[in-house]
Amino acid sequence: MNQKIDPFLWFEKDAEEAVDFYMSVFDDATIARKTYYQEGWPGPVGGVMTIDFTIAGQRFVALNGGAEPGFTFTSGISFVVNCDTQEEIDRLWDRLSEGGAQQQCGWVVDRFGVTWQVVPRVLDQMIGDGDPERANRVMQAMLQMTKLEIKPLEDAYHQR
Repeated sequence: MNQKIDPFLWFEKDAEEAVDFYMSVFDDATIARKTYYQEGWPGPVGGVMTIDFTIAGQRFVALNGGAEPGFTFTSGISFVVNCDTQEEIDRLWDRLSEGGAQQQCGWVVDRFGVTWQVVPRVLDQMIGDGDPERANRVMQAMLQMTKLEIKPLEDAYHQR
């Protein structure tokens, strides 16, 4: 697939380590291509410049861009991972938070500073329900969580 928009991640120098980590976290991740700095380019000759990779059909590009101009990741941009089961949530939550930070409502900042939202796919359906009382119960349950748990969300939805 020829994607029109690719998320482009600027790392100071650890793009290759980050991509290798993502390859180990996600079952459906592949590296498509690496480019290397050449003589006269703004990086160390022979060092990895970019890595094109795919997670779950979503293409990304990682760049070893150096410390200039001092770009860093913020939670203002995050990647939502829609999970089908609690086991998938648990596995991805645990792996992505290794060396990073667990945050409220299913948000994780990985050890490279990239923010992920690990959420059950059914959450969107429950929050978007036409019944505002059900949607509010689910929202209130979610606001009490760090890692999202499907059963308590479903219990809130069904008022169990």
